[in-house]
Amino acid sequence: MKYILLLITLISSLSAKDFSIIIDKPFNSALFDVVQDYDRSISAVGFSKSYETSKTDTKSYTDPFEYLSSISAAHGSQMHLVKVDNSADIELNKPAKLSKYNEAVALVKTPQNGYFIGGYTLDGSLLISRLDAKANIVFTKTFGTKNHDTMNDIILLKDGGVLTVGSSSTSRSSKDNIFETGLGLGDIYITRFTKDGRKVWGRKYGTEYDDKGIDAVEAKDGSIIIVGTTEYAGHKNVTLLRVTGNGDKVWLKHYDEQERLTPYKLIGLRDDNFLLSMSKQDEMNKEQIRLIKFNLQNDILIDKEIHTSYSSALKDIKEYSDGGIIGVGYVKDTYNTDALVMMLDSKLNMTNQEHFGKQNHDEFNAVTILHNTQAAAVGINTSEESQESNMWIAKLNRDATMVQISTKAESFFTELSRIFKKEIDSKQIRIKNDLTIELIDKGLVFNQGIYKLNKTQENFITLIGEKLIPFLHANREFIETLAVNGHTSSEWGEADFSNSFLHNEELSMKRSYATLSHLFRAQNKKTQLWLTKVLKGSGLAFSKPVKFENNVENKEKSRRVVFKILLVK
Repeated sequence: MKYILLLITLISSLSAKDFSIIIDKPFNSALFDVVQDYDRSISAVGFSKSYETSKTDTKSYTDPFEYLSSISAAHGSQMHLVKVDNSADIELNKPAKLSKYNEAVALVKTPQNGYFIGGYTLDGSLLISRLDAKANIVFTKTFGTKNHDTMNDIILLKDGGVLTVGSSSTSRSSKDNIFETGLGLGDIYITRFTKDGRKVWGRKYGTEYDDKGIDAVEAKDGSIIIVGTTEYAGHKNVTLLRVTGNGDKVWLKHYDEQERLTPYKLIGLRDDNFLLSMSKQDEMNKEQIRLIKFNLQNDILIDKEIHTSYSSALKDIKEYSDGGIIGVGYVKDTYNTDALVMMLDSKLNMTNQEHFGKQNHDEFNAVTILHNTQAAAVGINTSEESQESNMWIAKLNRDATMVQISTKAESFFTELSRIFKKEIDSKQIRIKNDLTIELIDKGLVFNQGIYKLNKTQENFITLIGEKLIPFLHANREFIETLAVNGHTSSEWGEADFSNSFLHNEELSMKRSYATLSHLFRAQNKKTQLWLTKVLKGSGLAFSKPVKFENNVENKEKSRRVVFKILLVK
């Protein structure tokens, strides 16, 4: 009776698939920011392109630049809002259709369940739009200087107003107010608005060099922390600035280092400190992730570098209620860029990371944490057929895996977590949301070069089988594969790479077979007949090593077997 009930409960898992939505438009498009709505749906903002194929104009032109100006509004981008529900169905897919072509870069929720969207027109003006809950435009404000301006972010303030963060080119005379017209080649440009769109103040900050505003956050006392960049003579340094709620400077800090620094995101933490995500170029010109935690007085509390094999960056970060951090961005080699998801603990040590994408350019630009500790990430996914970028929305689990769409709250993961609660609590195994079962106890891994099971391993594999196989058999209609994957560490004596790989591949297959055969022999004939259809062994050699937090291989824990359940699609 128990397994019959489980069968009924898990019927919805038959069509389980990744919560990953690609929105393909006729031309390049992208998403840059994401929030969760009060009805638990997800809203994201970015741009899509629109091109007018014909334009009626009887005027004659003698100036080519005047003619080009006359047709500029026929080609370009429009801010675009997308809303999806918990079943990954698109509820709203709507361009703003403003008079000037523009791109949206940021999105925040209002207390009335509407939105503030920030962006800039392609001719160099800044704009904010307030939308109601159905994405109808309440008002749009265009603002900025006489020069070319861009926006990087929009921040919701405690009074319901917003702060825009961006950059402005500089041109001034000795008679101008430098805080309005500019300090150098380009400047950090900050503007504050009330909740009804009234401009309170706008200020420029920077040096005699080229400065750009990247992000900002409001402190508990109402002051504002701003991060930007300063570029000169091949250097790209980070500028941190604290101003009052009225825009007056409190302190300024430049991170002037030999390495080229690129800031991406600044957030306020629950302990009233701040966290800055940036990257720095190493000696091989690869981007490496750097995180700095500091307080209101600009004292550095943690300065953490996370070294990876490839260039990588976290473009957005958010904090969980327990102090953990999720970061999203990209990881790239010479030929390919993938979306990166990274989980860190409160000390900024990496605990999990996953890459998503195909053989093109894919990346996540923003992330928000949802009410159930899952997260929604948005960015771009490049089409293999057209090479155009598309809008991308994905939902992520706390272990950095992709959420599986299911119409029932009770899932395979939930039930497996219940069945193996004792083993999980005692840290003998770890079950991931993608239905991977990892044996993590040091007594369950293999010694170097060994593939035969010892008594401890045999007993535990028997225990795994007694709990796992009846559950899978009871739900066999939904099981496509039970994979037993063997793994090794990367070393093999003094052998060259070819022989090292081949020896390790053989060893990993033997570890898989030893585990698979022990599991198989313990079943009755009826179950064995079913297992012949789904049970598959494979050797993955050292392709997926276990790593320490500093990205160095943990050779001992890499010598392991892993179970993975694949559901029928």
